[in-house]
Amino acid sequence: MPDLSPIPLVDLKAQYAALKPEIDAAIARVIANASFILGPEVRAFEAAFAAYCQAEHAVGVSSGTAALELTLRALGIGPGDEVITTPFTFIATAEAISAVGATPVFADIDPATYNLDPAAVEAAVTPRTRAILPVHLYGQPADMDGLAAVARRHGLRLIEDAAQAHGAEHRGRRVGSLADAACFSFFPGKNLGCYGDGGAVVTNDAALADRVRRLRDHGRTSKYVHEEVGFGHRLDALQAAILSAKLPHLDAANAARRRLAARYSQLLADTDLALPSAPAHVTPVFHLYVVRTPRRDQVLAHLQQRGIGAGVHYPLPLHLQPAYRFLGHQPGQFPVAEAAAGQVLSLPLFPEMTEEQQDRVVSALREALH
Repeated sequence: MPDLSPIPLVDLKAQYAALKPEIDAAIARVIANASFILGPEVRAFEAAFAAYCQAEHAVGVSSGTAALELTLRALGIGPGDEVITTPFTFIATAEAISAVGATPVFADIDPATYNLDPAAVEAAVTPRTRAILPVHLYGQPADMDGLAAVARRHGLRLIEDAAQAHGAEHRGRRVGSLADAACFSFFPGKNLGCYGDGGAVVTNDAALADRVRRLRDHGRTSKYVHEEVGFGHRLDALQAAILSAKLPHLDAANAARRRLAARYSQLLADTDLALPSAPAHVTPVFHLYVVRTPRRDQVLAHLQQRGIGAGVHYPLPLHLQPAYRFLGHQPGQFPVAEAAAGQVLSLPLFPEMTEEQQDRVVSALREALH
C-alpha cells in the first residue's frame, strides 16, 4: 500500500524522534537543577552559538523580534531615524524598527534571490537613514558585499536579519559575522529551533553585546541596580538547553536540506516553474524551498487537496499591510516584491524528509501544472 499520509511543510515530530534522547536529557537536566532563568545553560549555549557563527559574542533573548528590537536600541536608533529594509519578509523585521520609534523605509528586492537590492537601498538613503537591515530570506545570504559598500559610503550601521539562515555562508564566512550585528530567531520551525520562542543577537562588538545583555534583563547591572529602563526579553534556560542539544546536528541537517533542494531542482528542471537560484559565493541552508508560478493559488489548492503542506512566504508585502497603511505606500511602488508575493510557493522541506515523500510532492505538483 502506498503511503498517503499528509506531508507537512515542516515535520517537527520527526525531528524530535531523531534527537529524543539528547533533548529529553537536556530538559531533565534543567528541571533537576531548577535554574530556569539565564544561568549556566544560557551561558553555555551563547558561547557555543557565537563560536558556531564565527563571532565573538552571542546574547540569548526571548525571540527573533526581541533580538532585532534590542539591537536597534543598543545602537541608539530611535525616533526621527530611518532604517532601510525589505518589504518582502515577515512583519517582525519592520515591527522592530517601529518598536524603537524609527521609521521602516522599504527598498525593492532582487528578482532572482528575493533579497534586498543594493541599488534600491542606495536610492532610498536620506539624511535620516541610520541603518540597513537586510533579511537572509529563505536561508540565502543577502548581497552583503553590495550592502556593506552602501553602508560604508553613507556611514550607516548594517544589521543582519538571519532568522531564516542559521549556518548559511557568504564567501566562506557564516552569517552572524558579516555586519555590526546579526539577529537570529529560534522559533520551532527554523533550521535551529527551540520548543517555544527564542532568539539571539550575535556580534563582534563587545560594547554592543553588553548593552543588549543589559537591556534584555531590565537594564540591570546587579540584582537590584538598574542602569537603564530595559525589558524582560531573556532566553529561557529550558530553551537554551534544547538548542544546545540540537546545535551539534545543525550542519548535518542543513546538508540534508541542500541535498533535498538539489533533488527538487533536478526533478522539476523540465517544468515551467522558476526554481531557486544562488550566486556561486553563497552557501544557502534552504530554510524554505521556494518555487514560483503565475498559477500559484491554483497549484497551492491542488497540493493542499492532495495532503501536501505547501505554503506561501509571503502573500502580502509589508508596504501593503494594513499595519503600515500610515506610511502611505501604494500598489506598484515595489513591483518586484509585489510580483513575487503573487507567485511564490514554498514546498515541503525538512531534514528528515524521505525521497518517497519528495516524489509524492513532485507528482502532485506535476498534476497541478498540467
